[in-house]
Formats: sequence, structure tokens, C-alpha cells
Amino acid sequence: MGENEKTNGFKSVKNGTYNDYNITKSKGSIKNNVIIPFISGVVGCGLVIGICFGIPEIKGKILGATSTVIQTSNPTSSQTDGTVDQISLSKYTDTSVYAANKVLPSIVGIQVEYNVTNQMFSMFGREANSSASASGSGIIISQDGYILTNNHVVSSSSSESYYQISEATKLTVKLYNDETEYEAKIIGKDEQTDLAVIKIEKEGLTAAEIADSNSIKVGEFAMAVGSPLGMESSITCGVVSAVNREVTDSDGKKFNLIQTDAAINSGNSGGALVNSEGKVIGVNTMKVSSTGVEGMGFAIPINSTLDIKDQLIQYNKVKRPYIGISGIDVDVETAKRNNIVEGVYVKAVEDFSAAEKAGIKTGDVIIQADGQEIKTMDKLNEIKNSHKIGDELKVKVNRNGEEKEILITLAEQP
Repeated sequence: MGENEKTNGFKSVKNGTYNDYNITKSKGSIKNNVIIPFISGVVGCGLVIGICFGIPEIKGKILGATSTVIQTSNPTSSQTDGTVDQISLSKYTDTSVYAANKVLPSIVGIQVEYNVTNQMFSMFGREANSSASASGSGIIISQDGYILTNNHVVSSSSSESYYQISEATKLTVKLYNDETEYEAKIIGKDEQTDLAVIKIEKEGLTAAEIADSNSIKVGEFAMAVGSPLGMESSITCGVVSAVNREVTDSDGKKFNLIQTDAAINSGNSGGALVNSEGKVIGVNTMKVSSTGVEGMGFAIPINSTLDIKDQLIQYNKVKRPYIGISGIDVDVETAKRNNIVEGVYVKAVEDFSAAEKAGIKTGDVIIQADGQEIKTMDKLNEIKNSHKIGDELKVKVNRNGEEKEILITLAEQP
């Protein structure tokens, strides 16, 4: 991801020059011998006092002051509406140094190797295979080697008309202040949440401390940590720009993310976004990269990763409830045009699915689920995902103009 480079402009300041004024004495004159020295003494005294009181170091010695740093207020507790009275920035540097020292031992660099097949070369019988590599970051989540990262860091299998990229053929990890390359294996990955867990065979690692991402506030300190462009153990600082920001990725998947202006670049993916205590509040996952856009990075809230990473470790995948339909959102205009009602039109029902067993049919329009109005597949999936496998989901469908309630026993997604 490209970053626009900007050069800071500096204004040069010229030193002021003061002319020396010489006072010439005239022998035998009262004015010269008494008045002028008296005035000179008063002026000289005034300059000395003015200079001494104008320079903090000298002023401190004269008045016995011990410090020139003034802290206008101490941070106050949060109000019920999430605001605070006043904030002091006198310890900002100490905050960032503390947070970095706290979290850096828990962040790793990840190197991924792939095989690339050139489809055009293979058509002409030429050498078609080559290798490629990519880098990312990860967060140590246990002392025995489990590491949380993004799915897109370790799973980049894709193909186009002229080339094909394989699944990762080799995965290596570098620890903080350790030049050893540790080979890692993929434990589990989940495309829907863009999360993955990998593992290296090493004990005694420093697991990251986890914060409550539900309690973060807009404007609070945020530090992004990772290996941007392969530069291990890099940090960038900023603030939380927004919470619960809905973002759609290039594949059309929607995420609710933390927005930050802490710089996130290629290779930061899978690294940590941490608070002022060096505790993880999110997993860096994407940024907006475009001409005229700066400081728009996003992280997956850490609270939403906890159950996912536990399932990836236990089952090597995420177990989700499953209905087994493909549907189309029907808005007012579409409904009028096709003489049906608003809701989710059932385009297809999968064989042997929970939907088929419950009696859902192609052509039904789902209008309610759990008593809530349904107009989109996103809403239906949101309600479905609030249940567990084996739970019963009550839906209401419109079939040929008649409403019908159906009870679906949610199955496990294959």
C-alpha cells in the first residue's frame, strides 16, 4: 500500500543584531561623573534582573525553583457519557515508551513463501514455476507458541487467467530481538473473520495482554505494532478515530472495525493495535489507500477474536450455525415489480440442509426471524449467528401471498 510522502517545511530565523552604545565620560562634569553612572547602574540592574527572570534556568537558581514543568491537571475519571474533564499530555512520551516496551516482546514478524505458476508459459512448454514471498505480523497469545494473525497473511491462494498462486509452502516466524527463524504451521484459519492461528515449537514466550475493546473511546491513545514492509518491531502512534466502523473489503465482506490514524502499512496485517497500557485492543487488518487519503487504518476488535481463536485452536476451524439457503434482498421497488413482499427471497435451498428439513422452499420470502423484521440477508445472518448449533430459529415466510411460521433447527456449517 502506497503512502504519500510529505516534506516538512522549516522557516529559517535570522539572529537579531544589537548595536553597542558607548557612553563617553567628560572630566570635571557632574552630569558625566554622577548622573550618568547612576542611570547606567539602574539600567544595568534592570537588564540583569530582566535577563535572570526571563531565563528559566537562572530564574530557578535565584528563586530556588526545582522544576520548570507545569502539569495543569491530572487525568480525571471518565464521566457517565464517556467523556473526561481534562487530559494532561505532559507524560505522552513516557506513555508511548511504556506501551512499546510492554507489547514488543509479544509481536512477531511472519514470512510466507508461495509457488507461482505462470499459465501462459506452461502453454508454450516453458518453465512455468517460480517462488514468491510475502510478509505480515502476528500476536503471541500463549507462552507455548500459539500466534494470532490475519487469514489473508497466511492464506493467499488465488488464480488469474495468466498465473496461479499456491497455498503457503513455508511459514517462518521471527521473534523480538531474536534473529532465529522459527518454522510455523497453520493451526486454523477463518476467511469470514479474516483470522488465523499459527504455532511455533517454542516455550517461554511472552503472551500479549488483552484489553476490553468494548470499553475503548474515540480519541484515546492507540499504537500499531508489527513488521511493515518487513521491518520488524516497528511502531506507529495515533488515536482511536472511530469504533464500530462498518467497512466493506475488496471482496464485498463487511466488518465492524476500530478505525485509527496510527499508520498501518503492508506487513502490519496481523499485528496489534494497543492502548496506553500496552494491552491489545485490536488486530490490524486493513487501511484505505488512495490519492488524497491519509491516516485511515482499521483493526478487528480483540473481543470479537477471542471465541474465534479458541475454536481455531480446538477444532482447526470456526463452527457456525447454518440454515442452507441462498437469498436475494427484496426492497420496495423490487417487491412491487415482481408482485411479492419485502424480505429475503429464497433463491435456492441446499440439499439435506437445515432449511430443507424444516420445509423452506424456493420462492419463499423470509419476512421475520425471532420476531424481528427481515429485509436483508445480512440481518438474517446476524440473527442466525447469535444462536448456537442445534438451536431452533423461528422464521416467518410469505409463500404465494400467505404467511407461514417455520421452525428451523440450525445445523453446523460444512
